Amino acid sequence: MAEETKYNHTKVPKFDGYYEHWAMLMENLIRSKELWSLIEPGITVAPPDATAAQLQAIEALKLKDLKVKNYLFQSIERSIMEIILVRTTSKDIWDAMKHKYQGSTKVKRAHLQALKREFEVLEMKDNESVEQYFARTLAIANRMSAQGQTLQEVKVVEKILRSMSPKFNYVVCSIEESNDVTTMSIDSLQSSLIVQEQRMKRQVEVTNEQALKISNLKRGFGRGRGRSNGGRGRGRGRQSKEFVECFKCHKLGHYQSECPENEGNVHYAEYNDEEEMLLMAKTNQELKVNAIEPWFLDSGCSNHMICHHDWFIDFDNSHRDSVKLGDD
Repeated sequence: MAEETKYNHTKVPKFDGYYEHWAMLMENLIRSKELWSLIEPGITVAPPDATAAQLQAIEALKLKDLKVKNYLFQSIERSIMEIILVRTTSKDIWDAMKHKYQGSTKVKRAHLQALKREFEVLEMKDNESVEQYFARTLAIANRMSAQGQTLQEVKVVEKILRSMSPKFNYVVCSIEESNDVTTMSIDSLQSSLIVQEQRMKRQVEVTNEQALKISNLKRGFGRGRGRSNGGRGRGRGRQSKEFVECFKCHKLGHYQSECPENEGNVHYAEYNDEEEMLLMAKTNQELKVNAIEPWFLDSGCSNHMICHHDWFIDFDNSHRDSVKLGDD
């Protein structure tokens, strides 16, 4: 009973059209069960004058042969099994499969040519990871080896390097310049590319996080900063905070920069009723680009500042206010 339970849980390889690979796995399975003698040489036909002991031994072999046939029945699809005319013993089935899928040189050559074409046009997909692409490439290379075409390791390395997705272009150039590709192993190449892939992912995560912070800052400064009633059309008059909504906690009475829920990790410009503080970009006086002082423009600003009076086309000399930059 224990032997039967163990037998029922045996994982049998499925025939997927690649005979050499399937035959290798099946032979290993049958040999591990000590049943390969049923395939080679097979069951001997009992002689006419067989003794009782000989007949008993042959019957025992036939019982074991049923187990091997059961493995083959599980492994081979019904459509293929139906075209095998003689299947009295496991040896009959094995020889029929060998004759059909291995015996024809023309079939093997056709399979190999198809695999070569698949290998030549192989390209890494944009959404594919390094590990996934290596697995797909090596699977084709192993099937080619099973058909008698063994690829040298350098051929696989060169193929992978020239077929990586465009985002790896600078990585490939760096690897080719700093290593001798002809002596580089597949495992070494895979390790290098995985390390670079992880760095690229971290850079994207940091960039996205920074973009989100900038977006939140812009929305925080823009919300609730309307002009006060009766104030100047062009300027930012002082206004009551009674109806100002905080963009962070959505409560009235304060701006996001003053929100008590802030964790103190963002430097906001200050604004209050006593003294108006305007958010401005700041540059050092020493900074010159081709003798032209640069401007840092914000298209959403009502007012702009520069130390050159003659640069303004429209200047309101009557408007006075205090300004505090982000660095205090």
